[in-house]
Formats: sequence, structure tokens, C-alpha cells
Amino acid sequence: MATRIRIDRMIVERGLVDSREKATKLIMAGDVFVDGERVDKAGALISPEAEVELRGRSPYVSRGGEKLTHALDHFNINVVGKMCIDVGASTGGFTDCLLQRGASRVYAVDVGTGQLDARLRRDPRVVVMEQTNARTLDPRIFGDQPTLAVVDVSFISLEKVLPAVFNVLAPRGEAVALIKPQFEVGKDLVGKGGVVREPALHRQVVARLARYVVLRGWHIFGVSASPLRGP
Repeated sequence: MATRIRIDRMIVERGLVDSREKATKLIMAGDVFVDGERVDKAGALISPEAEVELRGRSPYVSRGGEKLTHALDHFNINVVGKMCIDVGASTGGFTDCLLQRGASRVYAVDVGTGQLDARLRRDPRVVVMEQTNARTLDPRIFGDQPTLAVVDVSFISLEKVLPAVFNVLAPRGEAVALIKPQFEVGKDLVGKGGVVREPALHRQVVARLARYVVLRGWHIFGVSASPLRGP
């Protein structure tokens, strides 16, 4: 059997991009497919004979921007001139979307480091807040309180993050939070590939989070399914 190769290395070796850093960004953006299946881990080991495709390049630095675009349109949220906070910024799909829609400033918060796209790092409207745990956010660290929060976190429930997020928002602030069932249900309910496929479990997660939000005095404007699947 031929030795399997990391997908990020294979993309470079085949001349699809000129560096593994660019390959990783494409993988994280959801643009890399192997034998017709999306690959979302740079370290995934692939057969040397596999068919590798780059599809549907997003207008944003990651597919997250398209998910947020859908939500902002669906809920008719105007971003122009707003101070925003992007919790779980990662490569910056949500941040990119907010900037393209006219945000005056975006605080890009992430517990990791070195993930935010270089172009966004250079943008004077972006305040990079790496190595920052969202649960420890404090209103005093912001020059101007954000009026809009967007949240896309992994490996943690929204119940752990939302209280701190709402605590830093200005009065009558708004938030758009991406619900990821795989991080809301017990590990025994997560299926193959880290995906929760049961619609009933999706509904239970949404109902539980809605109850959590309402019981803490927050108002829900609505829920909308993402038009894009996957991370």
C-alpha cells in the first residue's frame, strides 16, 4: 500500500498553492475536497492517488463569512458603523463579513494565536485579541462597548460563553450565535466524524439554548438554519 500523505502537503506538491500555510487556510475555509468529500483537517492523511479539488472560493477568508451573511440578511441586521465583537474569530470569516458590510471596528477574540488572516490583521478597523478566553471578557477592556456580537465557538457550549458576551455588549446590543450541536450534546450522542445527524437532537439543543437565554432575561429574535453544512 502506498504511503499516505498529509493533505496540506499534497496540495502544495500538486501545485494547487505555493505554501502549506495557504493550503491550511483553504482547508479551514472548507474549499478542499478529496474524492468528492470535504476535508477540514490539514493533517488528514490521504492516498497519493486521491483526486483533490479546490471548490467554491468564498468571498471571505473562510466559509464562516457566508454563514454570517445569511444570518445578517435573515434577521435584517445593519452592521454599518457598528462596534462589533467576533468571539471565536479563528481565521476571520465573521470578521471579514462584518468589515465588508461596514463595521467601524471589530474586536477579533480567540483563545488561540496566529490564526487570523494576515489581511485582517493589517486592517486598522480590527483589534486582534488573541489568547483571550471569551469567558473572561470584561467591559473595561473595551474603549467603546460593542453593539453587535457574533459568536462561533468550538469545543465549548454556548451556555459557557454567552453570559460574558452579553456582559460586554452595550445596552440594547444584539448577538448572532452559531449553534454547533456537536459541542452541545454529550459525547455519546455525537456520530461518526464528529457530526450530530439526528434532527430531534438538533431541536433539543435549540430548545435548551433558547430556554437558557430567555431565563436570563434576554430576548430571542429567531432561529435560522445555516445554508452551509460543516465547520
